[in-house]
Amino acid sequence: MIIIKSDKEIAILRAGGKILSAVLKEVASRVRPGTTTGELEQKAVSLIKAAGGRPAFKGYKTIHDARAFPTALCTSINSEVVHAPAVPSRKLNSGDIVGIDIGMEYPFGEKVHGYYTDMAITVAVGKITPAAKKLMKATKKSLMLAIEQVKPGNTLNDIGQTVQDSVEAEGFSVVRDLVGHGVGTAVHEDPQIPNYRILGSNFENTVLAPGMVIAIEPMVNMGGYKVKSLADGFTIATADKSLSAHFEHTVAVTETGHEVLTK
Repeated sequence: MIIIKSDKEIAILRAGGKILSAVLKEVASRVRPGTTTGELEQKAVSLIKAAGGRPAFKGYKTIHDARAFPTALCTSINSEVVHAPAVPSRKLNSGDIVGIDIGMEYPFGEKVHGYYTDMAITVAVGKITPAAKKLMKATKKSLMLAIEQVKPGNTLNDIGQTVQDSVEAEGFSVVRDLVGHGVGTAVHEDPQIPNYRILGSNFENTVLAPGMVIAIEPMVNMGGYKVKSLADGFTIATADKSLSAHFEHTVAVTETGHEVLTK
């Protein structure tokens, strides 16, 4: 069921999104050769707590896995696509690229019902290859083009095909096994937001309406689109070990178009 948010709820999401964006900007600014994912995790947790929020991912459980996710950040390095925990801590090396995915419940406190925002960026560690730069640029571009498709009357397919066309024109591939999602009253809500054309009946081609809040998150591979789960049971990586990049924003559908809540 898709949950339509009221103006009051979107105002809270806007406030939380602004905080989350500032947190991620500060965390990303600390990425350099020698930095560890554990250090980034500590900073993110500290900033979120100071702002009156709660890390959305830490302790999160899916319906498919009773194990709680252990960290506030997903720090996915090189061929890791998404969901790599920030702990155990790993050192970042020059030439790496690291996807940093972060979510927050805001406000958070006793007897307080918060609302959730979600965003991600991929960051270069030191000097990276031209191919890695192109991958990151193409992934971010596909997200921004997809956001332009968010307006009443457009559909999920307008988003998905825009991402796919943009990415494939650059010679890269879009992950098929993972998609974006609704967000707001929970970390993950309906609908699922594919980053590729909706063909057949895999996804309902939902029409966008004011009050919907969605997390659009292209996951783009330098090689093929297939992925695999790693031994930790959380991390998803490219099947062919090629590089992967990930960018994400939380976006509200408005009466006249859209608003990026995590800009």
